[in-house]
Amino acid sequence: MKNKLGVKLPDHIDGIGKILPYKGPFARVRGLKKEGLTTTGVKMRSSLPGKKKVFKDLKKVIELSGLKDGGTISFHHHLRNGDFLLMNVMKVLDEMGFKDLILSPSSLTSAHQGIVDYVRKGVVKRICTSGLRGELGKFISKGNMEIPVVIRSHGGRARAIKSGDVKIDVAFIGAPSSDREGNLNGVRGPSACGSLGYAMVDAEYADCVIAVTDHLVDYPNTPISIPQYQVDYIVLTDKLGNPDKIGSGSTRLTTNPVDHIIAEKAAKLIFNSGYFGNGMTFQTGAGGASLAVAKYVADIMEAKGVVGSYAIGGISSYIVDIYKRGLFKKMFDVQSFDKGVVSSLLNNEDHLEISADFYANPFNSGAIINNLDVVVLAAYEIDTDFNVNVLVDSHGYAQGASGGHSDTSAAAKLTVIVAPSFRARIPTLVDRVNTIITPGETVDILVTERGIAVNPKRKDLLENFKGKGLNIIDICDLKKKVDKITLKPRMVEFGDKICGLIEYRDGTIIDTIDQVIE
Repeated sequence: MKNKLGVKLPDHIDGIGKILPYKGPFARVRGLKKEGLTTTGVKMRSSLPGKKKVFKDLKKVIELSGLKDGGTISFHHHLRNGDFLLMNVMKVLDEMGFKDLILSPSSLTSAHQGIVDYVRKGVVKRICTSGLRGELGKFISKGNMEIPVVIRSHGGRARAIKSGDVKIDVAFIGAPSSDREGNLNGVRGPSACGSLGYAMVDAEYADCVIAVTDHLVDYPNTPISIPQYQVDYIVLTDKLGNPDKIGSGSTRLTTNPVDHIIAEKAAKLIFNSGYFGNGMTFQTGAGGASLAVAKYVADIMEAKGVVGSYAIGGISSYIVDIYKRGLFKKMFDVQSFDKGVVSSLLNNEDHLEISADFYANPFNSGAIINNLDVVVLAAYEIDTDFNVNVLVDSHGYAQGASGGHSDTSAAAKLTVIVAPSFRARIPTLVDRVNTIITPGETVDILVTERGIAVNPKRKDLLENFKGKGLNIIDICDLKKKVDKITLKPRMVEFGDKICGLIEYRDGTIIDTIDQVIE
């Protein structure tokens, strides 16, 4: 069968089940009541007075958890490249002889490349995640897993857990701070990472929750991000992670002058879009160029005396600084992008921690992104239909993450993609992206250093931009300009094997990761 975007899909995949084809960004949301879906039940458990929760032996706690071969385990990635927990747990599971586990973390980073070894050993049979990078991404893209990886957005993962599409047997939650009963937060302790927004859904719906901490404090541990009644066991560890690596890589503000040219253009577009003004809501992605847009937007806000309602999403120190300038009234934080955010989340009542469910789940009564005015996002590739790829690189390997890209793009009134026209002579603008993460019908503008393309369906924007000196150009003409510089790059050769499924936020399949032939 083919989905709405013409992507060929099988009806069924062994180990995964029936495939639902993508039919549009809100097609399933509108028809949800007819499906009669319900929130999944949570396994009941009890705790007698005086029950001991704190242990030093992770193996003992895993035995108590009831985890069996083939079970599903989850982790969160709030410590990003500084996470130690996932690989430490996998080492113990390997030593205990576990096989065929389903690994379902909120994302996988460069800290998790050792997962390759556990796939080869048979400890891990399936992976469900938002992101893949490094050797792990290459390993999977070469077709080395029997069952395709499932890639979900942050909102899509929350939906999958709540609906029971993902049933977590044991959630391992890295807790920078805990008390003896399991009240957890991410804002205290030597491994403080800020928000625990992705872990909150796991804690609520997993059959067993194991908190691992390097900072046990007197009862009660406040503020409480995850409450004690959701935590079954607490395991002490010497070091949970390195918070200095939270803000590494893609979450740093760019120093590239081309990115700053793009960011200035994007800020000018936003100012003239019709969505700029008092009470505006705003989000930027984690990419350096996206973060730079926030800087230039803030300068215009300050010059015009504009105060926004709130900033949401992954909160960085740059957003905190903008708040301190009095330019936004609130910040809603599902993921803290650097350790500098931690003190703000701890001490500022206007800095609010939210779950991934609250943030972006399309199957609830109102995710906060539904009120988002402007979102600024990055791209590996964008095609002439405005479809965006943020996962698969120009060599065909999974080296990125779905994140909240498709969630926010669908919900925001204005979605702006910022990207250089080419990287290392590889064009960003292509006829068809390798892998669609975000459908073009939810994307409004592409901003490059060589021109700005507006989705022709947004006639209102085209009218607003007239006479503003914004260098608006048809996206096909923009591609021709870039092609004259880069010439035609070598095409990646793909095989027939499906290595990964890109699940849209509503649970339908929008595209695939195909096997790279080297």
